[in-house]
Amino acid sequence: MKTALVTGVSTGIGRQIATTLAAQGYMVFGSVRSRGDATRVSKEIGDNFKALIFDVTKEDEVMASVKTVKKHLGNRKLDALVNNAGIAVVGPVQGLSPEEFKHQFDVNLLGVFHCVQAYLDLLGADQEREGRAGKIINISSVAGKAATPFMGAYSMSKFGLEGLSEAMRREFLMYGIDVAIIAPGPVKTPIWEKFDATGLAERYSNSPMREPMERMLAYADELADKGCDPQRIADCVADILAERKTKTRYTIDTTSGQRRFLSMLPKRTSDRLIGAQLGLTKK
Repeated sequence: MKTALVTGVSTGIGRQIATTLAAQGYMVFGSVRSRGDATRVSKEIGDNFKALIFDVTKEDEVMASVKTVKKHLGNRKLDALVNNAGIAVVGPVQGLSPEEFKHQFDVNLLGVFHCVQAYLDLLGADQEREGRAGKIINISSVAGKAATPFMGAYSMSKFGLEGLSEAMRREFLMYGIDVAIIAPGPVKTPIWEKFDATGLAERYSNSPMREPMERMLAYADELADKGCDPQRIADCVADILAERKTKTRYTIDTTSGQRRFLSMLPKRTSDRLIGAQLGLTKK
């Protein structure tokens, strides 16, 4: 039986990836942060799933989870590590606290670093293990190539993940461990429900950034309603692992036409267009 570890499986993309791989015969280890989520997701996915309770930002918890996976594997290699756990910290750079900015980095980037380091031996860096080397799939975002106002911290984390992924892919040639990126655009998942939009607006009630930020959030909600189903991302993960897809990066974006148009323009021109749309241009 093939094996995969997927982080952040309590909801959304992560849960769909775990469900899809389990249905295809993988033994899936999935990270959640609470026993309640562990029980719920285990019932939803079934026998081919084992919940691991850890927070990706806590190195000791990630390292402790390796023991469970190692016990199941015996002397075999882990077939896949899917780094999906992530959050979106929203707000103007001017108003973000250092703690908020650091939390965005810790979850979306440092968390990947912790998981890769912890599981690299099982994936194949320990070449005494039996079987083919595993694959690492990092769930990035279209925000990893093009930043949006009020999503600066999030874009920072995804730009960083893109660079880290490329460096790892080249370093890990030595072990035969491949690294691929999936970069979704808007997705129909609960990520936008994980922060308080009303509270965010109140926090910046006396700031000139309030109205432009509210326009961005309204636009983001509109795009999310038209976003892709998480199943498309899960299917892409399965295709990469089955080697039906062999590129290093896959974009899954229902708004690709608009993004392609903006990418063709000089940066100053796209800056002005986005600024005018959100009301950010200087009066």
